[in-house]
Amino acid sequence: MKKTKADYLKEPIEHLDIKEHDVTGLVEAMGKMAFSARDVNRAADIYGKMLQDKDCGIILVLAGSIFSAGLKKVVFDMVNNNMVDAIVSTGALIVDQDFFEALGFKHYIGTKWVDDNEMRELSIDRIYDTFIDEDELRVCDDTIGEICDSLEKRPYSSREFIHEMGRYLDEKGCKVDDSIVYECYKKEVPIFVPAFSDCSAGFGFVMHQSKNREDCVSMDAARDFLELTDIKLANPNTGIFMIGGGVPKNFTQDIVVAADLLDPTKADMHKYAIQITVADERDGALSGSTLKEASSWGKVSTTYEQMVYSEATLAMPLVVGHAYHKGLYKGRAGRRFQNLYEKTSVS
Repeated sequence: MKKTKADYLKEPIEHLDIKEHDVTGLVEAMGKMAFSARDVNRAADIYGKMLQDKDCGIILVLAGSIFSAGLKKVVFDMVNNNMVDAIVSTGALIVDQDFFEALGFKHYIGTKWVDDNEMRELSIDRIYDTFIDEDELRVCDDTIGEICDSLEKRPYSSREFIHEMGRYLDEKGCKVDDSIVYECYKKEVPIFVPAFSDCSAGFGFVMHQSKNREDCVSMDAARDFLELTDIKLANPNTGIFMIGGGVPKNFTQDIVVAADLLDPTKADMHKYAIQITVADERDGALSGSTLKEASSWGKVSTTYEQMVYSEATLAMPLVVGHAYHKGLYKGRAGRRFQNLYEKTSVS
């Protein structure tokens, strides 16, 4: 009998809750090992230093389909507990995955061993071994278009627009209790997506701009760069915690150079840096460079930097979970960088 969509979309992905799993002993024991285990331990130590440095502003940099894979709650807990002050991400994570779930939809446990032609016929999109309902994703696209239609017709930075997405959830109702977009809206943590149209948001903008190509909402990528640089200028002591690479990585590292152009006295290299990735530098796949190489450009200090060559669903919960269960975030005040741009505080 031919299968239906319901046959495939049955078991939702469950987001890992680091609060339920104390990995402190495991991560500290890994420091006595070698290879990637010791790298994870040192990354955890560096993240702890970021959290306990009272002057450090922490920027979380995200790429890859990690929310659909079950890491959304890890990032939510980082925001909720003042363990991160700004986020730079790909659009798929913020729109197709987090905002999508905030609208009440889910990602489902799947498999790569399927007939993708059959998936297409059933309007099921596959993210490696995860499934998502294409019809529900179209609702997400439409909602972005609806937000566009409601706004003043002018260019926006991605930070501005994502803040409006948070406002939408606040006014219409968020369907989950772990939305990163909504939590960042409430905690005044800015989110930047420098390639914003490269996701479902792009389809929403296409629908919006097709109605009137002149009088419309548009994205200002240069303002994104300036606004993230504003964070560096306001808080020269920074740490970056990077998952994957791509545009978010380069964008975040480049603000040091941009700050140097605007005010060299505030253009300190990123004092702390962690990157968790499976990419390799030898063929250029590591988004161009290791953290040590970035130091030659004046972007990253080599005193507290660590590459961790691991898939994110394995290493990220260990690094963040260690900091959480050690209580290294306690007493840390969030920087509330959203206030750099907006005078009105959100409770």
